Amino acid sequence: MSAPYIQAYTNGRLHPATEPSLSPLSRGFLYGDAVYEVWRTCGGAIFAWEEHFRRLEASAASLHFALPFTREEMLAAIRRTAAAYRAVAGGTHELYIRLQVSRGTGPIGLDPVLAETPEVVLLVQKCPELSAAALDRGVTLSIARDLRRNPAQALDPAWKTGNYLNNILGLREARARGADDVLFLNLQGELTEASTANVAVVRDGAVITPPRSAGILMGITRDFLIRQVAPAAGVAVREVAIRPEELPDCREAFVLSTTKDLAPVAAIDDVRFEVGPGTVTARLRTAWAAFVRERIAQHPELRVG
Repeated sequence: MSAPYIQAYTNGRLHPATEPSLSPLSRGFLYGDAVYEVWRTCGGAIFAWEEHFRRLEASAASLHFALPFTREEMLAAIRRTAAAYRAVAGGTHELYIRLQVSRGTGPIGLDPVLAETPEVVLLVQKCPELSAAALDRGVTLSIARDLRRNPAQALDPAWKTGNYLNNILGLREARARGADDVLFLNLQGELTEASTANVAVVRDGAVITPPRSAGILMGITRDFLIRQVAPAAGVAVREVAIRPEELPDCREAFVLSTTKDLAPVAAIDDVRFEVGPGTVTARLRTAWAAFVRERIAQHPELRVG
């Protein structure tokens, strides 16, 4: 079976993603010297455009380089790329949009001054979504034993960079134990996040999620949940450090991300959680869907197809 089509846009040129487009001297390729963001469409419109773009700017600033485009220029590039994708793949499904910006190319060497103009790669494909069956049964996580989440004092997880080897190796370890995803601890032995998603638990009717100080990506979905969605649903949220030994006292758990929204967790290793109708997670999922519909209705200018 052939792989799903992925449309690429490299430094202004549209092409199939299977076609080579970058120099072997790209610092994104050589060193992971890059930042990226992921958007998805909902109802054909880009969701949380401004929030993700601000985080992209912050990530680039943390790596000490400037983005080579404005919001308006990138939105136009995304529209071009989405239209090219539809021309080949067709359909009306929601889109996954990944934008990566590297420091550029140049002579081999770590010194950032060797880099030339930042390089831009856009990828558009069908948005991956959990099946109804997966949502009904919940996903499973396994705590990494061989690795810890890299600390903020080294490579801050709050920066969305091209360096993902820690996440990849943790995910490999969890998959080898039969879990869907990994759950990382920090150096203090506290829960942080999954490979590409924030995590939260439900204890005594309230949502508890690791704080920024634990060493996590400041997820857009997580932020919306804390500030708007949970309060609208009448659910309290606390940002508090969580240790593995506290998990048996929690009734529910879920992961949060741009592509997963809020997905229930059935188990973390041997600790099982409630999943399904009547749970706090189910109530929040309903509130999340309403929130997304309202946001999309407010931004018809973000329709890209």
